[in-house]
Amino acid sequence: MSAEITLRQIRYFDTLARAGQYRRAARQLGISQPSLSLQISALEETLGQRLVERHRNGLILTPEGRDAAAQAERVLREVEALAQQASPLRGGLRGTLRLGSTPTIGPYLLPRVLQRLHAAHPELRLVVRDGAPRELIEDLAAGAHDMVLTHLPVRGDSFRVQPLFREPLHLAVAPGHPLAGSKRIDRADLRGLPMLSLGPAYTLHRQVADLCDETGAVLRSDFEGTSLDALRQMVSMNMGVTLLPGLYVRSEVEARGGDVSVMPLRGMHRSIGLAWRAASGTPRAFADFAALIGAVVREEFAGVVIAQG
Repeated sequence: MSAEITLRQIRYFDTLARAGQYRRAARQLGISQPSLSLQISALEETLGQRLVERHRNGLILTPEGRDAAAQAERVLREVEALAQQASPLRGGLRGTLRLGSTPTIGPYLLPRVLQRLHAAHPELRLVVRDGAPRELIEDLAAGAHDMVLTHLPVRGDSFRVQPLFREPLHLAVAPGHPLAGSKRIDRADLRGLPMLSLGPAYTLHRQVADLCDETGAVLRSDFEGTSLDALRQMVSMNMGVTLLPGLYVRSEVEARGGDVSVMPLRGMHRSIGLAWRAASGTPRAFADFAALIGAVVREEFAGVVIAQG
């Protein structure tokens, strides 16, 4: 070998192997594609082996590349385990913690959590970044987040999950809609109704689509909301009906004298939890943060969501 392998090269190659595309891997790493290509080429030169075959729709690992990817994963797991031994997070909530959060949850829960967090743990610096659930998990795997607050389930042996609460989903209709103000909504009432949803990057989209398949409601593909606020506004203009999470209903509908009518839909809920890389173990900071969210849910959102964990 003509040079030493660097930890950066190993991390970049691991991310590339998982992402399956240079563009996606570069985005996850926060670097340019040329920079990523340069590091991968340097790794291949050092090993004296071709690891990656480029194709129009992505890439394919060579046999040597598959072996190297497995080794890279093991190396990074061991490096992270070693880092955790000296991490200030092992002692509790201090240092810097990077949290990813989906925008359908974070804005309606985290302000209450952060208020308590800063009062009780002023030595902790929490860096919060929003993203769609699919992007959050990709970025978590790539190391951009220490943990993520997201819709469950999170699949894969590479992650550990702590369920936090179940959040009911409410049917939202325009104030003049025939179902507005109903005390009881049965799924049969949804047949034929135009249903609005967020885009496919959001797990909530899958729940809405499944509900449409089950009840005969019609999922509108010509209008996809980019946020819960956008969905609410479209419903208020009688462009369709939708599902809104309980925390959002409390924060943005009930508290503001809503422009839509919301009713509970029996049996509809979503599960929310924290996820982190299994290679991190279970630092005390993660357990403490989950416990803090649980306390906020029980004490400030009783009747809105159902605490778990």
